[in-house]
Amino acid sequence: MKYGSSVLGLVGVISSVAAAAASSSADPTPSFSTVSPSYSEIQAAAATAGVGEFASDVEGSFFNRFVIIWLENTDFEAADTQADMEWLSQYAIKLTNYFSLTHPSEPNYFAAVSGDYMGMNSDDFFRIPSNVSNVVDLLDTKGISWAEYQEHQPYAGYQGFNYSNQETFANDYVRKHNPLILFDNVVNNSSRIENIKNFTSFYDDLENESLPQWMFITPNMTNDGHDTNIDVSGSWSRSFLEPLLNNSYFMKDTLVLLTFDENENYAIPNRVYALLLGGAVPEKLQGTEDSTFYNHYSELATVEANWDLPHLGRGDVDANVFSLVADDLSIATVDIDLSSIYNNFSAPGYYNDESIPIPPPNVEATNRNGKGVLDSVKNVWGEEYASYTAQSFTYSTATDNFAKTVASSVTLNSTVLGSAFDATTVSTSATSAAAVSSTSATAVTSLASASASSSAGSSSAAATATKNVATTAALAPASGIFGVLIAILAMI
Repeated sequence: MKYGSSVLGLVGVISSVAAAAASSSADPTPSFSTVSPSYSEIQAAAATAGVGEFASDVEGSFFNRFVIIWLENTDFEAADTQADMEWLSQYAIKLTNYFSLTHPSEPNYFAAVSGDYMGMNSDDFFRIPSNVSNVVDLLDTKGISWAEYQEHQPYAGYQGFNYSNQETFANDYVRKHNPLILFDNVVNNSSRIENIKNFTSFYDDLENESLPQWMFITPNMTNDGHDTNIDVSGSWSRSFLEPLLNNSYFMKDTLVLLTFDENENYAIPNRVYALLLGGAVPEKLQGTEDSTFYNHYSELATVEANWDLPHLGRGDVDANVFSLVADDLSIATVDIDLSSIYNNFSAPGYYNDESIPIPPPNVEATNRNGKGVLDSVKNVWGEEYASYTAQSFTYSTATDNFAKTVASSVTLNSTVLGSAFDATTVSTSATSAAAVSSTSATAVTSLASASASSSAGSSSAAATATKNVATTAALAPASGIFGVLIAILAMI
């Protein structure tokens, strides 16, 4: 459920494709709409807030600590030529084909820890119902410690929409860049919410040698480049990481991923700069490049492979594991036709159209490391998934019509609006996506976003579906053109 201003998405594109969908078994309505405490309330809460101190030492197959650092809104080429990033890259593996999933920021943060963005296409206030699982549920199965560190978050577990710099009142901490705070199964659990900390806690934990084994680190809106530029975020990255690269405690068996939530230019493929650093990176691989296709779901897949964890039944199932880990564990990676990947639109789903139910995860899939779905996910979603897959739908006609309509619609927008979007490429993407899986609702997802954000033809296709499509459904060209037109107008 989202709150605040509504951002139009691609819902109009599939409005006549989809039949009425059955309602989800879970009630996604949260107990409140927004969290906007006053400054005095924030001060009072900060004085009594608990701070999690959970530590562990669960041995992984390749690394024992995984650190994720996200920066903001930068094209690959801009980051690749920035001086501080170039300095860091000499100690890293550069991932040259790492893709974001969509625009804008928040759906990428959400998806990176849950395996799906479920149609989210804005940075509004969101709450994710407790029946939707995330990386924390996976880590907890083996007692692997975790935490988020959010720069200038006023206190551990703060749920507000933002927190401004109290001297300049500029943007500082924002909820949309804090992925785990979105989840009810985190914020409604006192032992979990205390692990969503600020940078003061990071340096305390570093000094006390009590850092967790999984971390998500978010700089403030200045340092991450959102309100500044790549020179600022590059400089911050080096100043933050350089001391850590010389800290033997931090470096030991640690893998660091430094990347960006999305690129800046919506008219080009949503490829972002990414580096793998840390003590887990062999010296012989430092300064090298890896051209394997990855996206934000690879973060989940790599964690699952390293600690031999079950999966969430969503985009994590078939995402490529980072090659240095995959090679060590004899896990195959899949080559992807990069010409079909743009990832510049959010596919339709619950968070931009509440008539579309939250899709059941694929409880029958096997992930890259050979594990099944998390037990609690199967318990919650098993019956709904069985019902979902038992229905006999034929997608070929609907997806073929949809592909053709996307092509004609984008061509129209390019002509009428003078849009920078490449109609030919998007047309190719749509057609390719339809051909990949004519019997899978994933095709509808891929078509709507003109991308393949997870492996094509995967065993998790049904898990990533956002809407059932009726056998007799057909897409009227007028409604398709209208839907894409609305979507592009909303983006520019």
